[in-house]
Amino acid sequence: MGSAAAPWKSLLLTALESNGHIKHSQFLQLATVGANGRPSNRTVVFRGFQEGSDNIQINTDSRSRKVEELKNCPFAEICWYFTESWEQFRISGRVEVVDSLYPDAIKLQQREKAWSSIPSKTRMQYLGPNPGLPYLTGQPAKENLQDSSSGPVDSYCLLVFNPDQVDYVNLKSEKRFLYKASSSSRGEKLWSTERINP
Repeated sequence: MGSAAAPWKSLLLTALESNGHIKHSQFLQLATVGANGRPSNRTVVFRGFQEGSDNIQINTDSRSRKVEELKNCPFAEICWYFTESWEQFRISGRVEVVDSLYPDAIKLQQREKAWSSIPSKTRMQYLGPNPGLPYLTGQPAKENLQDSSSGPVDSYCLLVFNPDQVDYVNLKSEKRFLYKASSSSRGEKLWSTERINP
């Protein structure tokens, strides 16, 4: 399935570049639906776009609650707000959870590539105890656990966010656009653009 260039992607890349001197510009919120039907939200780090696409990459621990939530309901929304340029991106879509047991060899290669781009200190986060569980005294220190440099550890998971709708607002220019994805008869991803009230 091919894809036409997403018109919102250049806006997002420009916002990331113009706000790049602000450390938190790489942080975004990821909202999922919990098993109880209630929203669940957390801050994650933007790890770039998947090569040749508008899919957004996010790293996470496969033992975290968000992975379980996404396996039960793969639909999610991310939200970015850039404080300097006053731009907000609300991006809805479907999330693919690429863990160590994923059946597609190409996706597993993408997972390995994403893992290799993570700094060593960040990799250590995937070697500790299960996130969200009670802390136990005497837990082994992360550095005493297995080597994280040889390849992705089982607890490392790549989330691939496939956008299908983007609500973009620029509060400085007071312009807002809604971008919606559809598929062509040849299976290509096409984007429509509609200007809406801010």
